This record gives sequence, C-alpha cells and structure tokens, in this order.
Amino acid sequence: MRRIILGLIFITFTSVCGFSRSRTLNGGHGSSIVETDTLQSKVLGEPRDYTIYLPAGYETDTTCSYPVLYLLHGFSDTNQSWFHNAPLATIADRLIASGEIQPMIIVSPNAGGRPGVDWNGYFDMPGWDYEKYFFTEFIPYIESAYRVKEGKGNRAISGMSMGGGGTASYAQRHPDMFSSAYIIAGWLDNEKIDAVDPSDKVALVRQAVAEKSCLEFLRQASSKDLENLRTLRWYVDVGDDDFLLYPDLEFYKLMRDKEVPCQLRVRDGSHNWEYWTTALYSLLPFASRNFN
Repeated sequence: MRRIILGLIFITFTSVCGFSRSRTLNGGHGSSIVETDTLQSKVLGEPRDYTIYLPAGYETDTTCSYPVLYLLHGFSDTNQSWFHNAPLATIADRLIASGEIQPMIIVSPNAGGRPGVDWNGYFDMPGWDYEKYFFTEFIPYIESAYRVKEGKGNRAISGMSMGGGGTASYAQRHPDMFSSAYIIAGWLDNEKIDAVDPSDKVALVRQAVAEKSCLEFLRQASSKDLENLRTLRWYVDVGDDDFLLYPDLEFYKLMRDKEVPCQLRVRDGSHNWEYWTTALYSLLPFASRNFN
C-alpha cells in the first residue's frame, strides 16, 4: 500500500494548478462556459474553489435547467485539473453537439493541493471535515446558485484516483443522492496506520481512506445496504498497467458476489492523464444515460 500512496504522489504532483478565478467562453460548438469561483465554507472555516462547466445555451435560455455531474479530482490535484490536464469542456461540447449526451452541468470541487502542505481528501478527518462540507454546503450551494434539476435522478458522481475512491464511498454511503457512480482507477482501500501524527496531512488522508474502505463496506454490507446500492448504476474503469488495478478488480468482484450490477472495463493504460482523458468518452455518456 505504501507503493500506492507513493505512486499517487509521483503521478499527480506535477498537475497541481494555482488558483485563478476565470471565465472562459469555449469556441467550436457554441458558447459553453467554464468558470472558476469560490465558496466560503463555514464547515471548513476557509474559502474553497470550484470549477464549473455550463453547456451552450445556459445563459441564453434561462428557462432551461440541467442535470449535474460532480467530477472529483485526484490526490495533489485541484478543481482545475480536469479542465487543464484534460480537454473536458471540448469533449463535452462535442458529445452534446453530436447528440451522444444530453446537455449537463459538470462541476469539480477543490479537495486537494500540495501533498503535506495543503489538505487532500474527500473524507472527514481531524481539522478537515470535507465530506460534511460537500454534502451540507457544496451540493446545496451549486444546486441553488445554478439551474440544476432536482433530485437523485439528475445527479451523477465520478472521479479518478483519490476522486475515484471518493466517488465509490460517497455513493455507497449516500445512495439516495446519485443516479450513477463512475469510478476511474479508484483509491478504494488502504492499510491502517497504527499511530497517525495529527500534523501529517498525507498520513491523515491515508488513514481516512482505510477507515472508509470501499472494499470493507461491501464485505460488511447489510441486505438494506445492498438494496440501496442497487438503486445506482455502477461502472469501474481502470488501466491494465495501473497500480490500483487489483483493488478495483476486488471491488468489482465483491459487487458481483453481492449481486449489485456493475460494469467493468480494463483498458490498455496506466495511472495518468492520457488514460483519464479517454475515460471521459465513456463516463459522460454513462452519466447521461442514467440521469432521471
């Protein structure tokens, strides 16, 4: 497991982006918008950034509302990573224009940064109640500030690496919130640490992943838990050379053993942005098909 955390640091550290409030009109297929803004969090006691994609027509047709995809980034990444390291907006524009997906809002919150300096992680831990923030502040804010359709059927979640683990765990423990969960090379489990230094932000996120193990959740799941999991559509997408391959395969096996329908794709590739970019061509149609 030490190999996993070192791999996460090595692979994603170079993709840390500095904060820059911006608003971009995308060319090509219309006037979709990508903007970065800030939400002042009472739970976290600090401002948190997010980047959001608004489809073409969002500003011109103010009577229209949209389903929303919450797209989580990886360890050491930020809210801007899906937009800077992958051409997310361009791909979404093309798929909407071709009719392969319905117009949707895509939003990526900030749960990361420089390892050991900035907080990383989607779970509550000492000094960082991010899960509480996500569900009690972030989602309500996004769905009131933007024209988002209401309810589970109009809400999807996905993410890669640390964000893939966040996706699986959030969907497991909040199944009433999402219509689908698409896990890309998810960090789903971690060995527990005997003694965690409360000032060690890397150790804290490792321990949080262990405590919220998505594999252990399935092993211990009650019949009611499994019934709730079946109300979502599940998809696991991982590269054959990814160091997270085996935990992801174990997750899929447990889902099959527990009779929870789940799709699996193991494609040629590793733990990098080339792979995660190509995943968007499956992720976005999957989320679109399962809205409402």
